[in-house]
Amino acid sequence: MRRKITVTLIIIVCFLLQSTLFKALSFASISPNLLIVVCASFGFMRGRKEGIFIGFFSGLLIDIFFGEMIGFYALLYMYVGFLNGCFKKMFYPDDIKLPMLLIAGSDLSYNLFIYFFRFLFRKQFAIGYYMLHIIIPELVYTLLISVVLYFIILKINQRLERIEKRSAAKFV
Repeated sequence: MRRKITVTLIIIVCFLLQSTLFKALSFASISPNLLIVVCASFGFMRGRKEGIFIGFFSGLLIDIFFGEMIGFYALLYMYVGFLNGCFKKMFYPDDIKLPMLLIAGSDLSYNLFIYFFRFLFRKQFAIGYYMLHIIIPELVYTLLISVVLYFIILKINQRLERIEKRSAAKFV
């Protein structure tokens, strides 16, 4: 129960930061995607199932407040959580290379899917412009923020795991 409450608070805080503070701190109307960092981080730390749930609720928040239709972003974030959850066996808390690579890949694929489904189907073929002015700057900004945010999420996850082990040991 404690984990569910904590993860829900992390999702809500990151959503609020992403949609308010970082929108105000945007560079050339580009802001970092904190929910990708949360979804990817919990995906490879906790596995596919938790990645899917966190991805769904993160995407649902974006769908409700900013989406044109319910479910588009929820589905994208679910895929991000699931695919990052496939790397759980390769995850080591001390290694930062894999998480940064997965977060970068998640942000890149997320933005390419958005381009494909929201712009290419409308016959807007400016992939070069979209890549140089939106995808790459957001990727860099997200990676810079994720260096700090990832370690915060990692410490929270480690603390929750210690608490879960202690409470499980009491019942044994």
